[in-house]
Amino acid sequence: MVERPSGAPHAPPMLRHDRLASRTLTGGHEPTRLNGPAVIAILKRRLWPLLASIILVPSLTLLALSQITPLYTATGTLLYDASEYKLRELQSILRTDPITDAVMTSQAEVLRGILTVAQVASRLNLYANPEFNAALRRASWPQRAFAVLLRWSSPRVPKHAVAPELAADAVGPQLDPARNATLQAVRAALVVAPIKSSHVLEVSFTAQDPVLAAAAVNHAMDAYVKGQLSAKQRAVRKAKDWLKVAESELRGTVQEKEDEIARYRARNGMVEGMHARLGAEQISLLNEDLAHSRNDLAAAEGRLDAAAGRSGAAAQAAISPAVVQLRARESQLTGQLQAMLGRLGAGHPDVQSLRAQLAETERSVAAEIARSVAATEADVRAGHERVAALEQDLLAAQRQAERDAEAQIPLNALQRDGEASRSLLQLVLERSRQTDQQAAIEGPDAHEISSALPPDRPSFPRTVPIMVAATASGVLFGLLLVYLLELADRTLRSGDDVRTALELPCFALIPRVPRRALGHSSIAEYAAREPLSPLAEQLRALRAGLSLRPDGPHIVAVTAALQAEGKTTVTLALGRLAAMNGERVIVLDCDIRRSSPSRISDADTGPGLVDCLQDRAPLADIIRRDRDTGMDYIPAGTGEANALGLLRSAMMARLLQTLRQDYDLVLLDTPPAQAVTDARIITGLADATLLCVRWRHTAREVVQNALELLEEAHANVVGAALTQVDVKVHARSGYADAVVYHPPHGSHLRG
Repeated sequence: MVERPSGAPHAPPMLRHDRLASRTLTGGHEPTRLNGPAVIAILKRRLWPLLASIILVPSLTLLALSQITPLYTATGTLLYDASEYKLRELQSILRTDPITDAVMTSQAEVLRGILTVAQVASRLNLYANPEFNAALRRASWPQRAFAVLLRWSSPRVPKHAVAPELAADAVGPQLDPARNATLQAVRAALVVAPIKSSHVLEVSFTAQDPVLAAAAVNHAMDAYVKGQLSAKQRAVRKAKDWLKVAESELRGTVQEKEDEIARYRARNGMVEGMHARLGAEQISLLNEDLAHSRNDLAAAEGRLDAAAGRSGAAAQAAISPAVVQLRARESQLTGQLQAMLGRLGAGHPDVQSLRAQLAETERSVAAEIARSVAATEADVRAGHERVAALEQDLLAAQRQAERDAEAQIPLNALQRDGEASRSLLQLVLERSRQTDQQAAIEGPDAHEISSALPPDRPSFPRTVPIMVAATASGVLFGLLLVYLLELADRTLRSGDDVRTALELPCFALIPRVPRRALGHSSIAEYAAREPLSPLAEQLRALRAGLSLRPDGPHIVAVTAALQAEGKTTVTLALGRLAAMNGERVIVLDCDIRRSSPSRISDADTGPGLVDCLQDRAPLADIIRRDRDTGMDYIPAGTGEANALGLLRSAMMARLLQTLRQDYDLVLLDTPPAQAVTDARIITGLADATLLCVRWRHTAREVVQNALELLEEAHANVVGAALTQVDVKVHARSGYADAVVYHPPHGSHLRG
C-alpha cells in the first residue's frame, strides 16, 4: 500500500464508485438534443466546413461547366393532316378524325427513320464532322491505351491464313462502322415528339453549332415532307400504270364480247332496233297500226251512218263542213222568209225571190250529203281491208317473235358477259380519270408550321439551373458534412462536454497563445508577464476552482490522458501565477523516468527528485527558485528505471509531508495516465488531481479510460481543465462558456 501523507483528505469511496458506474452505464455522455439554438451552435462551430462546401461545390461545378462544350438545340414544328381526296362527295365537317396518338407516334418514328437521317447527314456533310463521326475525333489516352492493349492481346492472323471463300466475299459490300456510327449519332441528336392532343410534330436537333442544329431540323422536315410527296407520286404513277394495263385488257375483252354478240345476231337473223329487238319492235308497231286502223274504221262507219240518215241532223252536219254552211244558209233564208211573209205577204216579189233561194239551198244540201255518203262508204271498205291485212301481219310477227325468243337465251348470256366487261372498263376509266386528277393536285400529308432558327443560348449545360442545383447541393452537402463531423467528433469541446462526459467540473478553458504574442518566451512566462491576459484569467479561475473546494487541497497532481495535452505548461503557469499572488508554491517534476533535462528549466541539469528519493542529495539542494515570480520547483533529476518503487517509497511520502508544511500549494507534474503507471501512484499521493484535456483533440473515450484508471487508483479527481483552446473558434461555437471570450467580457482583459 502507498502511504498517503498525513493530513491528505480522501475522496469519498462511494461517490467515486457511483460516478464510475454511471459513466460505464451511460457511455460517458448524453445525446445532444437538437433544437433551434443547438443547430445554430453546431453551424457556428462547423462554419468553415459548411462555407467550404457551399463555395467548393459550386466552384467545381462551374469549373466543370467551363470545360463542357455547350450544345444548342433548335426546334421546328410540322402539321400532319392526312386528308383523302374525294371526287364525288364533300368531306363532312363532322367526320371522325382518323389521326390518333398511335398515328402521330408512328409518324414521329418515320421522321426519325434512317432514310431521313441519311439525307440530313449527306446534305450537311456530317460524315466529315468530328462531332458526329467519332472516327475523326482524337482518342483520349485511356482509349489509346486500351486500343494498344487490345491490339497486343488479340491474336494476329497472317495474310496467307485468310480462307479463299472469305477473300472472295471481301470483294462485295462491306460494313462501314464509321458511317453507321455517324448515322446513329445523328439519329440520337434528332428528336421528334408529337404534341399531345394535336396533329403537330415537334422536331429538335442538338449540336455544338447552333446554325448546324437549325439547318439539320429544317433539312429533316424538308426530307420528310418531300419523302411523303415522292411516296405518293410513286404510288400514283404505279396506280396509273396498272390502270392503263387494265384498261387495255378490258377494252380488248369488251371488243371481243361485242363481236361475238354481233356474229350470233347475224347467224340467227336477230336485228336490234332502236329501243328493242326488231321482232318485238315490229309487233309493237303492228299493234299500234291495227289499233289506229280499227279506230279509223269505226269512225268511217259512224260517218257513214250519219250520212245515210241513221243519225241526227247534227251528226249529218258533222260529215262535211260544206253541209254546215249550207244548213246555216238555209236557216237564215227561212227566217227572212217568215219575216217578210208577215210584213209583205206571199205574193210579194221579195218573198218569191227568197223562196227560190231557199229551194236552191235545199237542193245543194241534198247533193252535198249524197257526195259525203259515197266517200264514207269508200273509206269503210278500205278500213276493213287494212284491218284484215294488219291482223295477218301481226300473227306472222308473233310467230317470228316466238322463234327469236328461243335464240335469245344464249344471246342474253353473251350480253351479260359483255355488260360486266363494259362495267369494269367504265370503272377503270373513271378511276383512271380520278387518278389523273389526283396526280395533278396531290400534296404531302405534312407541311411546316415554323422553321427552326439558330438558338441564341445553349440547351446544355443550362448554367443557371445547374449552378442553382449545385449551390443547393453544396448547402445540403455542407449540412451533411457538418452533421457527420459533429457525429464523428468524439473530442471534448466545452465545459458542458466535460461535465457531461466526465461528470467533473471544468475549472478553466486555457486559451492557446499565438506564437507572435509569445515572442521568445514560453507560455508560463507569458502568463506571468501578462497578468491581465485571457490566459492569466483562466489560470486564476483554475486556482479559484481548486481553492474553493471544501477540502482545501494543498497537494495537487496535474495529469492528462496522453502526451502533448499541455499539463506541464498548465502546472508551471499556475504555479507562477499563484506565486505572483503571494502564495508559497512549489512544483515537482514527477516524470522521473525521462532522462532528459528538466522540463521546467532546460538550463538546470543538477540533482533533482530522483536524487533526493535515493538519498543522494538533501531536499535543500534540489529546490530551485524562479527569479521572476519566486516560485520554487524541483526538477526530475537523473532518469530512473525503477520509478515505481521510488514513488511508492516512504521517502516520497515524507517529502510530500515536508512540502505540505512549508508551502501553501504543491503542484505535482505527473506523466500521462495512460502512458505509465507512475501517474496513478502520484495522483494517489495527492490531495486532489486535476485532469488536463486538450480541447478538440483527445477522444472522450480515451479521457474516460484515463479517468477510470485514476479513480481505480483511489485518486481524488476533483476537476478538469481544457487546454490549448482556440479563442476565436470557441467564441463562435455557441457553447455557454464561449461568452468569456466575447467583447463585453473581454473588455476586462488584455493581451
